[in-house]
Amino acid sequence: MFSRLRSDIACILDRDPAARTTWEVLTCYPGLHALVLHRRAHWCWHNGFKWLGRFISHISRGLTGIEIHPGAKIGTCVFFDHAMGVVVGETAEIGDGCTIYQGVTLGGTSLYKGAKRHPTLGKNVVVSAGAKVLGGFLVGDGAKIGSNAVVIKPVPAGATAVGIPARIIPAKSEGDKGDGDKAISADVVTTTFSAYGITLEDDPVSLAMKGLIDSAATQEQQIALLWQAIEKLSKSGNYTGTSKDCVPSDAALECTFEADKLTQLMGK
Repeated sequence: MFSRLRSDIACILDRDPAARTTWEVLTCYPGLHALVLHRRAHWCWHNGFKWLGRFISHISRGLTGIEIHPGAKIGTCVFFDHAMGVVVGETAEIGDGCTIYQGVTLGGTSLYKGAKRHPTLGKNVVVSAGAKVLGGFLVGDGAKIGSNAVVIKPVPAGATAVGIPARIIPAKSEGDKGDGDKAISADVVTTTFSAYGITLEDDPVSLAMKGLIDSAATQEQQIALLWQAIEKLSKSGNYTGTSKDCVPSDAALECTFEADKLTQLMGK
């Protein structure tokens, strides 16, 4: 019991820069208190004292603001950071090393008793503030759930889920290039801690828009080059066209598409 408590305190000191001392964590962190009380409630639930388990869970909810059903399974080194308003359902499972922020719901969508109604989080999953993970599916190891995302389908290991409903951004493989043309391995993606699920370029909509902006800028540059080539041909007498309208104006030779400004508006 004490070894598990020590590991819980160590993981908080490791992941929260505001944590200063062991005594501070032990006395002032409601996430730790919720875990300790949940273990008592979980033991009661699985040893025939279901009412007592629910009562301990109810007391814990009032003291910490974190509602964990006594039937939920929670691994080691799980960190509920701030965590006010967190709800964890009866059949939910939280793997080792997960980090869960305030306002998170690990909820169910089924009304059938005894069924697997709530999600299973793998190891080292980060569930950001306000996120809702609804359903009896698996969130893979090292996955990240963005703030206020509503996840209603499985999330692969190492992937990021953002938006409503959540869109899945797969983890980068060895061959993919990130900023600065540096390859990012799947191991790095799954093991690197990311507070609040924040990752570089984690919104597929903004990525798609950025791609369209880059494509439009490239096309306009190519059109300007084509106009320049036509102008040279027309001046040399080798141009076989018959319409004088094909000769470009000076304005057509300049690239006027302001890709950089549009990219800055998107926050990239």
